[in-house]
Amino acid sequence: MSAIEAGARAPENLWRQEIRATLSLAWPMVLTNLGQTAMTATDVMMMGRLGPDTLAAGALGSNLYFMPLIFGLGLMLATSPMMATELGRRRHSVRDLRRTVRQGLWLAVLVSIPIWLFLWHGEEVLLAMGQKPELAHQAGVYLHWLQWAVLPFYGYIVLRSFISALERPGWALVIVFVAVACNAFFNWVFMFGNLGVRSMGIAGSGLATSLSSTLMFIGLAAVVVLQKKFRRYRLFGRFWRSDWARFRGLLRLGLPIAGILAFEVTIFNAAALLMGLIDADSLAAHAIAIQIASISFMVPLGLNQAVTVRVGLAHGAGNPEGVSRAGWTAYVIGVSFMALMGLVMILWPHLLISAFIDLADPANARVIGLAVSFLVFAALFQIFDGAQAVAAGMLRGLHDTKVPMIYAAVGYWGVGLPLGVLLAFHFGFTGVGIWIGLASGLAVVAALLLVRWLRRDCIAPALSFSH
Repeated sequence: MSAIEAGARAPENLWRQEIRATLSLAWPMVLTNLGQTAMTATDVMMMGRLGPDTLAAGALGSNLYFMPLIFGLGLMLATSPMMATELGRRRHSVRDLRRTVRQGLWLAVLVSIPIWLFLWHGEEVLLAMGQKPELAHQAGVYLHWLQWAVLPFYGYIVLRSFISALERPGWALVIVFVAVACNAFFNWVFMFGNLGVRSMGIAGSGLATSLSSTLMFIGLAAVVVLQKKFRRYRLFGRFWRSDWARFRGLLRLGLPIAGILAFEVTIFNAAALLMGLIDADSLAAHAIAIQIASISFMVPLGLNQAVTVRVGLAHGAGNPEGVSRAGWTAYVIGVSFMALMGLVMILWPHLLISAFIDLADPANARVIGLAVSFLVFAALFQIFDGAQAVAAGMLRGLHDTKVPMIYAAVGYWGVGLPLGVLLAFHFGFTGVGIWIGLASGLAVVAALLLVRWLRRDCIAPALSFSH
């Protein structure tokens, strides 16, 4: 049953139907996000087997990689609410969806070029940030191979937005889990030098991720070309044809989304860089804790993507009750799940950490102790993280992105980062102080976004985009 069909049924069943519709759309997205995170987690796990220094260098490289990657990702994500709103207006729209996908792919190519140039000079950037030369060099080698994952990843995101707007996200799930298996295999071959291949160390991990991202895009492109449900859209037909009105529409909607993601993710990147200024053990422990927190975050992130579609469909159909029902359903599910995950982090930290590092090795004792302390604060901000993620998706479905971007800047960089630096380096809290700052920034953003959602009828964000 489609979202629109579900919303048209008897009033007494609307909330139950909304829960079913949200979960049926969200769970493949959640598992897809988990699969994508599993690729990064696999890299971290395998780097950990090469030693704490390699793990620390990989954390530096990954964080520098994600800084520009996330900004471009925000531009790609603009395709989702744009297509959902169009489908809410006209359920069988074809041409407008094709226009959005085509210009989304154009945008992917254009934004990848400056990102490649930046990442190619990753070692110099890290040295300028004050990182240790030996760690910066290893991270630079890693980035030279990892950077080629950017363009196929963006292409995959655009195509995933298309199939999700049509409420058929299952194909993305299948493809990403095949890619996870391939990524683990490629890491085993290239990082450790198996099957007669020369060992590449940390560079092999970057190559593995680039190959896996390329397979993800090729796989999903094959699906939209060959599968009957998607074939009629002819997404790659006349790909060279410009459509500057739609391109500008994507930029207008996507730049604030990119800003929101950039402000959010770069504060975590900055936290990793600050950990590197403390010592390698703190950076390695932070890499473990942030990976565990990232895994739980995939559920509200999936709900973020699902609620953008659900709210967008209801908004495009001119159904304010449907907008409210879609938003609150996803919000309650997301916050409840993150509260449960916070409890798991507090009760069983060593079990979670054991997936990333050998608990029996005495050389890892300090890293383990630091990771346990970081997980306590990761558990505390789980609720705030889930709340801000789902609320951002709710507002995105209304095409309301500019003010949330300002909220993200204030919360993360106006409150979270300064507080973390102050506690870590002035009051001597070291890594724990940085994590307290992260939790505080998330709490501020979550509160501001919730107030924005409650006042949505007074805001009346512009819906239209250029046709």
